[in-house]
Amino acid sequence: MTESLTAFELLLQIDQRCRLLAADLPSQPTRQDSWSGIGFRLGEHWYVAPMGEVSEVLHEPRFTQLPGVRPWVKGVANLRGRLLPIIDLCGFFGHELSAVRKQRRVLVVEHNDVFTGLMVDEVFGLQHFAQDSLELVETLNSPIAPFIKGRFQREQTWQVFSPFTLVQSQSFMHVAL
Repeated sequence: MTESLTAFELLLQIDQRCRLLAADLPSQPTRQDSWSGIGFRLGEHWYVAPMGEVSEVLHEPRFTQLPGVRPWVKGVANLRGRLLPIIDLCGFFGHELSAVRKQRRVLVVEHNDVFTGLMVDEVFGLQHFAQDSLELVETLNSPIAPFIKGRFQREQTWQVFSPFTLVQSQSFMHVAL
């Protein structure tokens, strides 16, 4: 006489049979640790921001200009009910933003109490690099140097830019004229 199985017991038997009959899956090749970030361009220079430091990428939103602020503060936008200050990153570093408006993007950064949008000339999406190909760089003589944490070399040089370091800096927080 066969005993009746519960649904759970039947599923357990099927699982055990499948595991016995399944061929070994090919093992995954050991992969090199990779570093990922959001690639973007400011003028003629290419940068990559660490994945965890950019919460989203937007097309240039409509914004309202603000009186009494530095020229690199473009204004404030409404992002799903939150006020998002829009900062012209090229202007902050003393360069001109490209004239091609449709390529511009805004990198949204949220770190501690700071919620802001960094307007860049163009975004190139997610970039992956071998972790061990990160080169530490000597201090550059430019306003962006304190925010550069290294570089990766490909067809062009991708400088690792830290938005978190930027939004913690005194010069960034000093927006009033």
